[in-house]
Order: sequence, then structure tokens, then C-alpha cells
Amino acid sequence: MKKILIPIVAVSALAAATVPAAASAQSINERQDRLERRIDRGLYNGTLTRHEAYRLRAELREAARLEHRYRRDGLSRWERADLDRRFDRISAQIRYERHDRDYGYGYGYGHDRDYRGDRRW
Repeated sequence: MKKILIPIVAVSALAAATVPAAASAQSINERQDRLERRIDRGLYNGTLTRHEAYRLRAELREAARLEHRYRRDGLSRWERADLDRRFDRISAQIRYERHDRDYGYGYGYGHDRDYRGDRRW
């Protein structure tokens, strides 16, 4: 029984050590593209306002400029971790803004007017 248990424990420990490496193996460009698509999707379906989308895209552009500056002399482990933290923060901001019920055009925008454009109240 011990002969079977030891290799199972060793394999599971090895698999647990490679999971964080696989999570960060996603390329920076793929992550930027995925964040950009999430912003576009939020703007399209109305869960992000234009102002929110503009601000989120500006932060994404700033992270891209920083990545370019980091890559000039090679991307160190610390620089990659810094970019990952920034992308995590942008991702959390996208999630927050998409669920804050601050809808864009078409969800309550101008619905206090009647069909002639006059205020009802």
C-alpha cells in the first residue's frame, strides 16, 4: 500500500506546483485582448457606459505602454508580476463597472420624457 501511496502523493504534489505556472502562462497579449473584448461586450450590451469604457480602455492602454517599456530590456519576473497585478486590477474594475447597475444609453437614459421630448413631470 505504501508503494502505491508514495507515487500518488508525489504526482499530486508535482501537479499542484505546476497549476500556478499554467495560470500565468497565458500571454500578456491574450490577456489584453480578453480584457478589451470584455469592455466591448459591456459597452455593446449596455452594462458599461461610454465614460466607463473610455476610462477602462485608458487604463488598459497605460498597462500596454508599461509593458512596452518593460520589454525593451527583457521582461523580468517582477515586471511580469507587476503587469499581472495591473491586469487583475483592471479585470476587477471591469467586473465592478459591469455590475454596478449604472447602465448606458437605452436603460433609463431619457425615459423621463414623452415621445415629443417634453418632460413629463
